[in-house]
Amino acid sequence: MLNNVSIQGKKILVVGGAGFVGSNLCHHILATQDPKQLIIVDNLLSSDISNVPIHPQVHFILGSIADDRTLNQLPNDIQIVFHLACYHGNQSSIADPIADHDNNTITSLKLFEHIKGFSQLEKVVYAAAGCAVAEKTFDDPSATSEDAPVSLFHDSPYSISKLVGEMYGNYYWMRYKLPFVKARFQNVYGPREILGAGRWRGTIHSVWRNVIPTFIWKSLLGEALPLDNGGNASRDFIFVEDMAKGLVACAEKGQPGEAYNLASGIETSIRDLAGYINEITGNSTLVDLRPARDWDRSGKRFGSTVKSSEQLNFVASTSIEVGLKKTIEWTRMNENLIKQNISNHEIFMHQLSLTKSI
Repeated sequence: MLNNVSIQGKKILVVGGAGFVGSNLCHHILATQDPKQLIIVDNLLSSDISNVPIHPQVHFILGSIADDRTLNQLPNDIQIVFHLACYHGNQSSIADPIADHDNNTITSLKLFEHIKGFSQLEKVVYAAAGCAVAEKTFDDPSATSEDAPVSLFHDSPYSISKLVGEMYGNYYWMRYKLPFVKARFQNVYGPREILGAGRWRGTIHSVWRNVIPTFIWKSLLGEALPLDNGGNASRDFIFVEDMAKGLVACAEKGQPGEAYNLASGIETSIRDLAGYINEITGNSTLVDLRPARDWDRSGKRFGSTVKSSEQLNFVASTSIEVGLKKTIEWTRMNENLIKQNISNHEIFMHQLSLTKSI
């Protein structure tokens, strides 16, 4: 039975709304949905306060969703929930699995347990991870569908925690009829992804997070772009504005208990990605060929778009070339903000490099 809703004029909660994807979603909702109220919860662990929109309908709560004091500030008449908070990144989770658990796993359980009895709740959209179900291969990949088999062997605590979040959500859907929808993210990129935003997390990947913002920053500085495994790996890159539209589609048309890929459906190699970025920025420095990362078995992957297209009427429309140009332009315009966030971690990165050289 269809369970379609409209989020227009609703009371909406975005957990992780100061983050890269969350803030773009919040700006999109404010521009297109005229919410009754938009409640943003974020502990700024890996985000910057500048991402939070200033708007009369926005109510910002600083804190972790795993904190009872934060949960108790939520009104019980919330209608739509987007749960996007996470301990961002595979490398950060490998560096500190306990912190990943505290910010990826317990957060989902505490949130679902708290809202399970909200009588006006119409949809709960969870940011799941496409990498957690993708085939581990360096050969030619096939598109990962929503019903792909799930392995019990994973490359990072991040991947594990994102699957546990799906499992908890499935449980609360079956047991309490929580209207839980899984949005399986591919590799999102675009404006408002601030290198170094938030607090130090014990690894240089507190700064160098995803490949696209890292490549853009280094390319603008005229540096060599580092290509792990010679750039042979590939990913499905989806522009963040498309992702925001896909999340709204999940909230409005997604069926509880179901998973939907939010993907471009296009496989792009990391070597080609580096070429696109260097061409746009005018960086002529040769790339830096490196060996494969010792933890990463997910060499090549991209997501199937069939189910999301047919059931959500969602299709990512921004090409990688257009998306990169927009992201590079945003990076240039926000150079000082990015520099400040990176500089907050320079002493930690320096100490870490000294430790590794001993």
